[in-house]
Amino acid sequence: MAAVGKAGSIELIPARRGRATYVKQGQAVKVINTLGEQVVDTWAFVAGHLIEFMSMEHTRATLKKLIPQKGDKLYTNKRRAILTLEADSSPGIHDTLMAACDNERYGLLGCTTYHDNCTDNLYAGMGAIGLRPPECPSPLNLFMNIPWTKDGALSFDPPVTKKGDYVVLRAEIDCVVAFSCCPQDILPINGKGGKPTEAHFQVID
Repeated sequence: MAAVGKAGSIELIPARRGRATYVKQGQAVKVINTLGEQVVDTWAFVAGHLIEFMSMEHTRATLKKLIPQKGDKLYTNKRRAILTLEADSSPGIHDTLMAACDNERYGLLGCTTYHDNCTDNLYAGMGAIGLRPPECPSPLNLFMNIPWTKDGALSFDPPVTKKGDYVVLRAEIDCVVAFSCCPQDILPINGKGGKPTEAHFQVID
């Protein structure tokens, strides 16, 4: 388990699994795309008040853009800033449109048995530190490449990141940040090879 609210070592987010950690106001969390082609679904909840959480709908409305950029704040469902995208060594391609995958999603993609998914990873990751979110909000899908056209069409494309690319998210208020190394292995969002991998994170001062 990651150190709770303390800056520390680089922590593993296992392939196809989820993790969560406390991040105090003023601290930051660095999310590392270790092998370069892994989408990391990312959530943030207000510490001690989990019904307030980072909301992609409210963030898009506030920023008036589909992809946050360095310096942009990310907002909760109560329209308060919860994180700031402080640094981004990647090409800056992330997604705010797609809901977290769930077992039902994989059923629509042809799976007939249970499939690892980001929704369950959120609950498992937060459960490991004694918490249960009230719902699974739409995540900030770090490193996910969802191009769109002027006609409104969307596609699921491979990431454009490289090994070691990272983002740094600075906490504006005490929060719990959760991650899932997306288990998607049918669509090419984790690379054309369809092999989800691990990622890492680090709480930093």
